[in-house]
Amino acid sequence: MCLNKRQHRNLLVIKELFRQQLFMYENRMHKMADRIVSISQPHIRPIVRGKAKSNVEFGAKVSVSLIDGFSFVDRISWDSYNESGDLIKQIKNYHKYFGFYPESVHADQIYRNRENRQYCKKYGVRLSGPPLGRPKKVTPENVEHLKQEKLQHRQDEIDRIAIEGKFGQGERRFSLGRIMAKLAGT
Repeated sequence: MCLNKRQHRNLLVIKELFRQQLFMYENRMHKMADRIVSISQPHIRPIVRGKAKSNVEFGAKVSVSLIDGFSFVDRISWDSYNESGDLIKQIKNYHKYFGFYPESVHADQIYRNRENRQYCKKYGVRLSGPPLGRPKKVTPENVEHLKQEKLQHRQDEIDRIAIEGKFGQGERRFSLGRIMAKLAGT
């Protein structure tokens, strides 16, 4: 009996899936790199998010930057990865396109790690959010400065809402929430 192209691909996926399951069973493991969870979509990986609605999500992770109201897709990956590694590349791309570094970057908390903070400080880019470490003590000399910092952090969070709005706009207006991609390239 001869298999068509789709059946042959599914057979290869099932063989790999069996190999992974057997390996996890024999080694008493519950996790595995590049674990297959779907025969028809073997490129999809579970992404543990820890949200109330669902602990695990499936689909591509998208890294997006917003410049003057325009959204730029910087990275799309079906694998689970830490997005904080994208920030430096995004700042370098901004410098390449516009010839100067941005005045500030309004990023989610995951992007505010030591490496990204040092890079931003080196190039004079203000990274939104409070500094790492313990909060500064309030003294009569610095009370006004701390008020200004708090207002700046609040304004940064307000400015960051725009990128969350772009995700919502993509899902509602452009039907991105309804896409049922079957191929890794789509």
